[in-house]
Amino acid sequence: MSRRDSAQPARALAKPAFSDLQASALVESVFGLKVFQIRPLPSYDDQNFHVRVVGAEGGPGGPREYVLKISNAEASRTPELLQVQTHALLFLRAAGLPTASVCRSKGGGLTSLVSADGGSRVTSYVVRLLTYLPGSPVAEVPIGPPLLYEIGRLAANLDETLEKFHHPKLSCLRRENFIWNLRNVPLLEKHVDALGQGRNRELVVRVIQLFKDEVLTKLKHFRECLNHGDLNDHNILVEASKSACGDAAYQVSGILDFDDMSYGYYVFEAAITIMYMMIESKSPMHVGGHVLAGFESVIPLTPVERGALFLLVCSRFCQSLVMAAYSCQLHPENEEYLMITAKTGWKHLQQLFDLGQRAVEEIWFETARSYTSGLSM
Repeated sequence: MSRRDSAQPARALAKPAFSDLQASALVESVFGLKVFQIRPLPSYDDQNFHVRVVGAEGGPGGPREYVLKISNAEASRTPELLQVQTHALLFLRAAGLPTASVCRSKGGGLTSLVSADGGSRVTSYVVRLLTYLPGSPVAEVPIGPPLLYEIGRLAANLDETLEKFHHPKLSCLRRENFIWNLRNVPLLEKHVDALGQGRNRELVVRVIQLFKDEVLTKLKHFRECLNHGDLNDHNILVEASKSACGDAAYQVSGILDFDDMSYGYYVFEAAITIMYMMIESKSPMHVGGHVLAGFESVIPLTPVERGALFLLVCSRFCQSLVMAAYSCQLHPENEEYLMITAKTGWKHLQQLFDLGQRAVEEIWFETARSYTSGLSM
């Protein structure tokens, strides 16, 4: 799910609106591939299509599958950012992580800029064609401790691998006012009116203040790194396998959507992953311990980072819930997709606060500790 800074006043005009026919024509004109079948995929504020192609690129084995990504108009104004993110995706794939590869355009580029006539004005959009990765989103499968552990480990491996990533334009990932970066939680104050009045708004205002008081002052003590920034239950794909004892199990087969990638901290990635894995869980308060155990098997958090984890998870809930409500005002036709987190998110956030930081940390840290003692819960 691609989710960019929604603070622009003309935000409702930013999302592309290509028809299936127009998208097919793009694939043929930009990438030189003959489309056999196309269907839209859900997205936050970009536009994605599942594309099957035939011909020379399809080869004797029949149609090949791709994802056509059309970035929103706001993002398309910074093509260098999309270039860096695309190169990072390729770097991770070369390092053995399950990311997509990129189909070059007829001109040899990884990204292409196309124009669309919207009637009143012509708008430019960056387009990319990625290989279609196999598997089902985590949101669609039963998720137990082994998979949560693997996902936590994956998140840490991803950030650790990105330590070695270099690009001439890497500095563009220091996205100062990017509202989806966890350091920018105070920017939510501009959008809390979308919640109306009531308990939910009061809870968000409380989290924002706690973030200012207890997290902002600790940022200098966190270890910086590049974050994927959106390892949610729709951006991680899994495939079924058999465990050693013959039971059904799942393993990660794909990582999607690097559009929220930016400089952050290791603890940010851990917190974001924990929050999203809670969404569909039948035991959400225990999720954090399993994800944390996997993450810390690669990158152990420092005591200061661990101490901020609870508020960072709460803060990510607030980012997702507030921006979904705000985006629904701009894109009411996309409400079902935008409000995925809200279905359980408010309940989980309230439960975190009802239990309190000390009690939640006790659950998380004891669960994580059980892995090191060989007694995973």
